[in-house]
Amino acid sequence: MTVGELAAFISSHLEKHGMEVVLSGGSCVTIFSRQQYVSAYLDFIERRSIKRKELRKTLEQIGFYEENRYFKHPETKMIVEFPSGPLAAGAEPIKDIIVMEFATGSLKLISPTECVKDRLAAYFHWQDRQSLAQAVLVAQSKEIDLSEIERWSKSEGKLQEFRKIRKQLVGEKAKSK
Repeated sequence: MTVGELAAFISSHLEKHGMEVVLSGGSCVTIFSRQQYVSAYLDFIERRSIKRKELRKTLEQIGFYEENRYFKHPETKMIVEFPSGPLAAGAEPIKDIIVMEFATGSLKLISPTECVKDRLAAYFHWQDRQSLAQAVLVAQSKEIDLSEIERWSKSEGKLQEFRKIRKQLVGEKAKSK
């Protein structure tokens, strides 16, 4: 299975059991960049609190077992994690959640614009250059709302930093306009 197919399989199974999750993090970069970046983690954020015991029991039904705070499956190297919420990019809640359909089910995930903001949050606040590279991959692979990212950067107190990297985000798109 692809990253998207596996994430949709897990998400759809949880949804059938009343557990709503949204995919975020590096695996969104993998999906949006058409595997130019590959994450080893599926980071699902709970839309409302799920009891760990129920989560464990539900994932065991599809072959996952819990090891420390991660869920693993013998047939994949992907690690499933449920980081604590809220679903946010920096100090702001994620607003734009999209749904993608796969042969294995439906997947709720943050939009490409929100994904870029999520990656830039790590770059802006922790100087994580790998996260900047991931933001650039998404921005150059998918349609993003650059004015929204600029607005968000300003609200994070990082407008100057955004202005320094803006050209990287638009890349080839800027040359073709």
